[in-house]
Amino acid sequence: MSNILFNIFPHENFIDLGMYQYGYEQCDPGHSFGPAARNHYLFHYIISGTGTLMADNSKGETQTYSIKSGQGFLIFPGQITTYFADPNIPWEYIWIEFDGLKAKELLYLTELSLDAPVYHSHSKALREQMMNEMLHIVHHAQESPFHLIGHLYLFLDYLTQSSKSTKLVQSSKMSDYYIKEAIHYIEQNFQNNISVEDIASVCGINRSYFGKIFRNTLGRSPQEFLINYRMTKAAELLKLTSLSIAEISSAVGYENQLHFSRAFKKIYGISPREWRNQHK
Repeated sequence: MSNILFNIFPHENFIDLGMYQYGYEQCDPGHSFGPAARNHYLFHYIISGTGTLMADNSKGETQTYSIKSGQGFLIFPGQITTYFADPNIPWEYIWIEFDGLKAKELLYLTELSLDAPVYHSHSKALREQMMNEMLHIVHHAQESPFHLIGHLYLFLDYLTQSSKSTKLVQSSKMSDYYIKEAIHYIEQNFQNNISVEDIASVCGINRSYFGKIFRNTLGRSPQEFLINYRMTKAAELLKLTSLSIAEISSAVGYENQLHFSRAFKKIYGISPREWRNQHK
């Protein structure tokens, strides 16, 4: 039997960066999982042994990767994967499933992608620090949610530092700076009546160019990002407060409650009132 530790993170109130489940497993020879797709990012780090990952790339084609100790792999939301332990030297790994508004921004700094899901570290010291943060989370499930989320941030810091894309470091693209400025502005002003033109103006570039680099970087338009951010904050207020729908509408930048309800339903599939009733 596999030696396994597994925990579900029950708290869903961490919007910028949250955790869903985490664990450790010393796999049996040939032990497999999948094919399956995840709703969030799922990172495995291989402590010892070897195994195989089969994962769909950006074109929907299945690629096969041999992965050994000191390496890892990242599964992306919606990506279909199957992975299995070597029959002779089965792998021992730890994993964390995470997501949030900051997740994609952080992972963009690494070399990991749908076409390159295998983690290779540029620094043994940083890699070991990352592993230690993962092990700390796995072995301290009894700690407070804030304690665990703090170590999730540390894990991601070591992940990005140890696998930072040399291409990005060398290019120092101004577009990266613009995106960070835009996201920061949205985070600080989402409750106000701001437009894409306002965000582009803060960055000092025209709307057309801003929209292009934003979509190329984050995979969605600035307007889509702003709406999703507002609706995520609205869901947080619906769950954690007793504010009325009208008050929440105003709090996330919508003076017209009908417009807010339509936007919310488009994202979540149900009205704000129904969502609140389901998540009490």
